[in-house]
Amino acid sequence: MTTSSRERILSGRTALVTGAASGIGAAIVRRLASDGASVLAVDRDEAGVKALAEDLPAVRPVPCDLSDLDAVDELPAEVDVLVNNAGLQHVSPVQEFDPERFSLILRVMLEAPFRLARRTLPHMYDRGWGRVINISSAHGLRASPFKAAYVSAKHGLEGLSKVIALEGGPRGVTSNCINPAYVRTPLVEKQIADQARAHGISEDTVVEEIMLTPVAVKRLIEPDEVAELAAVLYGPASSSITGTSLAVDGGWTAR
Repeated sequence: MTTSSRERILSGRTALVTGAASGIGAAIVRRLASDGASVLAVDRDEAGVKALAEDLPAVRPVPCDLSDLDAVDELPAEVDVLVNNAGLQHVSPVQEFDPERFSLILRVMLEAPFRLARRTLPHMYDRGWGRVINISSAHGLRASPFKAAYVSAKHGLEGLSKVIALEGGPRGVTSNCINPAYVRTPLVEKQIADQARAHGISEDTVVEEIMLTPVAVKRLIEPDEVAELAAVLYGPASSSITGTSLAVDGGWTAR
């Protein structure tokens, strides 16, 4: 598909992407812009979203800390494509897990997506068209030890996505999850470094013996691969794809 033909797909549409400053979010922002959307790039990293927008005239940086739910409620409502991507991680056994950290992760990764959907769905319904794309995880379908908050948030996001799909389907709105395994992002790179220190092993060993053990395709996923799948979910073949979870996980959930 040529760039000129792709530009027509989202011409006149507005997209909002959270966690947009780097990794998966930045890749999706770039793809949305290439497809003709005006993009609201939301992230607490103000410098990061401003840098991303410098070379992308269709992108507007919107600094926002999603843990501040009052601020989330003030984000733009006239959005046609909502991409809930922002996330954070904390690794600890349940009995040692900081309750405040648990609440923070659920606030950013589940409550904020709910608030954003609640805010933007009326506009989508008025236009008779909308796409909600939730960047979930293989951990939205499977569990791992020591990640109670992250796994809980992703499982909750899966349920929220399905409810939106059922409510929105008759009104032209679809809602889906994308479920990657480990993606080469700053969040994952920090996990690699943390686990290497915790286990006293090299970062390469963490990747090979911990992160890639459950997958058949023995490599990290690239952010652009996730962006390509997101493009399917807002593209011309997307109208009947709803309420589902699309794995790009190297075979993790095949087990």
